[in-house]
Amino acid sequence: MTFWERAPAGALFHVTAIVRAAVPRYLGRMLSYQHIYHAGNLADVHKHALLAQALAYMTRKDKPLSYIETHAGRGLYRLDADEALKTGEAAQGIARLEAGLAADHPYRQRLAEVRARYGEAAYPGSPLLAALSLREGDTLHLAELHPQEFRALEAVLRPWGAHIHHSDGLALAQAICPPTPRRGLMLIDPSYEVKDDYATIPKVISAIARKWNVGVICLWYPILAAAPHEPMLAVLVRAFPGALHHEVGFAPVRGGHGLVGSGMFIINPPYGLAAEAEAVSALFARVA
Repeated sequence: MTFWERAPAGALFHVTAIVRAAVPRYLGRMLSYQHIYHAGNLADVHKHALLAQALAYMTRKDKPLSYIETHAGRGLYRLDADEALKTGEAAQGIARLEAGLAADHPYRQRLAEVRARYGEAAYPGSPLLAALSLREGDTLHLAELHPQEFRALEAVLRPWGAHIHHSDGLALAQAICPPTPRRGLMLIDPSYEVKDDYATIPKVISAIARKWNVGVICLWYPILAAAPHEPMLAVLVRAFPGALHHEVGFAPVRGGHGLVGSGMFIINPPYGLAAEAEAVSALFARVA
């Protein structure tokens, strides 16, 4: 039975507070970011297609798992909101690519479930996509530092009993790893508005992997014209030569927009994910 099937409408969830010295470096810089402007864009399609497939495989085994997300956002977005319409990124993203996904693709199935519950304009962030994919006995840990996004995340994920942390996600990830259950997946997808993230993330991932060597650790990163991700990626490739590294490129969705691609770096990738990455590449090639 999935979380979606069993979740009672009024179920309680737990909010865990963590004291963290890392928070001050984010205040005033990261808190300006709100994903509603970018929800359902090409990078989301890339990330969410791989995430949904990874979780679909991992939930086939009759063993509980942990899902951890370091930068959760609000969990649910409306693509007819003024912010989404202003950028037009969803129109160039999920609106164009969804039809290219197989009808039984887990990403497409989650989209249908979200629309059935919240309306045709609804789009799931990765926390909701994960909650819909998990089962009774699985555990969700979600971190979000932005106060407004955190409150929205609480409301959306209440039915799934998620542990919602109003905290620095990278600090949380290091604090709770190895998680219980030990088997699981972590998604790290910051906005990268804090430029130090490019240097900090390889160190954090290495520390987590040392403590949680069985964890599936997924890092999303943007590909910008200036390629600030390249030094970070070089460090990660040297440290984790067996990881799955997948990128897609695309034209800017509007003049002056710097995002020209999306990358995923996945340590301990589940079986079949490399083939899924090839299918995602083919999907993007069809709309290039």
